[in-house]
Amino acid sequence: MRRLPVIFCIVMVCAVAALAQTFDFDVMLKQRRVGDPQLSPDGRTVAFTIGDVDKAANRSLTHIYTVSIDGGTPRQITKGDKSSSSPRWSPDGRKIAFVTGGQIWTMDADGDDKKQITKISTGAGGPVWSPDGKWIAFSSEVYPECADDACNKAEDERVGNSKVKAIVTDRLLYRHWVEWRDRKRTHVFVIASNGGTFEDLTPGDFDSPPYAASTGSDYAFSPDSRQIAVLRNPDRIEAISTNSDVYLVGLPAAAGKSAKTQWANGDVKNITATNRGYDVSPMYTPDGKYILFRSQAREGFEADRWRIMRYDRSSGETRELTIGFDQQADDVVLSTDGATVYFTANTRGRQPVYSVPLEPNFRLRIATHVRQVRDDGYFGGLSVNGNGRFVALMSSMTKPAEIYSFGADGEVKNLSNANRDLGLMKAESTEWRGALNAKIQGWIVKPMDFDPSKRYPMIVLIHGGPQGAWNDNWGYRWNPQIWANSGYVIFMPNPRGSTGFGQKFVDDISGDWGGKAYIDIMNGVAEMTKRPYVDKNRIGAAGASYGGYMVDWILGHNKDPRFQFKAFLSHAGVYNLESMAGATEELWFVNWEFKGMPWQNRVNYDRWSPHRFAANFSTPTLVTAGELDYRVPVDQSYQLFTALQLNKVPSKLMVFPDEGHWILKPQNSEFWHKNVLAWFREHLK
Repeated sequence: MRRLPVIFCIVMVCAVAALAQTFDFDVMLKQRRVGDPQLSPDGRTVAFTIGDVDKAANRSLTHIYTVSIDGGTPRQITKGDKSSSSPRWSPDGRKIAFVTGGQIWTMDADGDDKKQITKISTGAGGPVWSPDGKWIAFSSEVYPECADDACNKAEDERVGNSKVKAIVTDRLLYRHWVEWRDRKRTHVFVIASNGGTFEDLTPGDFDSPPYAASTGSDYAFSPDSRQIAVLRNPDRIEAISTNSDVYLVGLPAAAGKSAKTQWANGDVKNITATNRGYDVSPMYTPDGKYILFRSQAREGFEADRWRIMRYDRSSGETRELTIGFDQQADDVVLSTDGATVYFTANTRGRQPVYSVPLEPNFRLRIATHVRQVRDDGYFGGLSVNGNGRFVALMSSMTKPAEIYSFGADGEVKNLSNANRDLGLMKAESTEWRGALNAKIQGWIVKPMDFDPSKRYPMIVLIHGGPQGAWNDNWGYRWNPQIWANSGYVIFMPNPRGSTGFGQKFVDDISGDWGGKAYIDIMNGVAEMTKRPYVDKNRIGAAGASYGGYMVDWILGHNKDPRFQFKAFLSHAGVYNLESMAGATEELWFVNWEFKGMPWQNRVNYDRWSPHRFAANFSTPTLVTAGELDYRVPVDQSYQLFTALQLNKVPSKLMVFPDEGHWILKPQNSEFWHKNVLAWFREHLK
């Protein structure tokens, strides 16, 4: 009998070890989703959010936490069955504004004294404090013809109660991603920080910020709290325009006139009128001398290089701070003394932290003033305190995002500690030669129990965009660890069009969708088949959006003498370029990528459309899509499936009526993963 506890312990250790060697959909779903770190004005405390997925309820519940920048146990400061998000510190650090129940609230820094600030019928989000603490700006979707909230409420009720559900529009971009945008517009409002009446700062029949350009709360107060910078696209046909401009509006209380009067009288100033590309993320410097913003120069190209621009409020001069820097700037923040601009930029599969002086010596003949600060992770949500200590999200392919504090050098400290170590295999970076002998990078992910003496089937994951990238960061939609730990070696190439490898590399895919990128991928797969642990006779490929396009393209060209794919998954794949061009919403995208609409440049559409090669289809293919997808309309998947069936190719169609471009609802995602992995299990035995 005395041996039983020993045997019991051995069994328990084995059970724990077995658990540690398992990573599947359920384990991924249990990972807590940490986000939105916000550093307090004194630089000592971080507010952030943690979301937990409730699969049974088919939803996620998010709450707000705080933790010292020095570490310790995070403290949950919101509770209940409604999510709370967007924590934003008041300038004195005593209050936090946040969103819950579709309205703006405030609370003390410890979570006490919660007070509802907005009571607008159309809901409120994106709170931003004025520097003097007297105002909070927020956004809401309203009917542009309505002058007050009573009108908006009455119109919502009329529409909701009507038996007629027809959608009528007289402009393009009447839908976006998963929503119809036929009447309502996003506007920026301001309200006293202790509540009361609110005023529309961007009245009119336009979106502010433009929903195609928005990167979050794209509005900011001046240091004296007398002015606010907002975004607007002034062009008439928004569906073909990426012209998001920065406008300066006087706060009504300071200007002595309403925002409506300012817009009508031309008192609102457009500081980026000469640039025809995106201008986003305005930010005033603490001394009020400059306004920083991110900008793309080329009109109609949503993947152009993001530059950091500096506008001088006195002279009106605009200068680029990141001249010569060939990556796309993101997450721009200022040092507390206002002398240094810090930012992140995707670089070769990671996202380091960079710096540039606010006032560089432009007379120096150097390529760039940008310097790398940290290069050992994938950073996001960046902020910095007066002691030069950073706070940011950091993740990898082996670990979900957590909040860390770190200096320019030295060890990083995990502040959120929301998830345990999963024991996953680290992603391996690899390189090969692609089209025109260019050097191409990608990632290899192996199962946790990988045995180099065995031969594994391989699945190639192809990213979307096409101007996107596989990075060494955590994801929930296409997590390579789920695929790898189902018994596969996962290969994730970054072909032409991928970001993080210089702007020319990004540009090289436009007008050439099935060209150099296809060769880049196929050469990478061929190199992978030379590895002793890859079974070249059991290779599959999966992709979404542009990745789905590439799957569809390979489906019609699956005759490489070095290897052949045995099974495919095409999710929301672009299949028929001509019908896609007429049905998608952001028309600037197809205009740029194919150099015009089908009647303007038929050569590109005929050359690169997968549907023209349907006669060659013979590889088993699973087709999946969301019926609410307005970016790549569901008819693309219907057409592909029809061609497969008529060609008697083993195929299956899986459509989600309540999903858009991505399959997001927990139970839908579980169903998708289960069936996708079963498909490859069947065809890559």
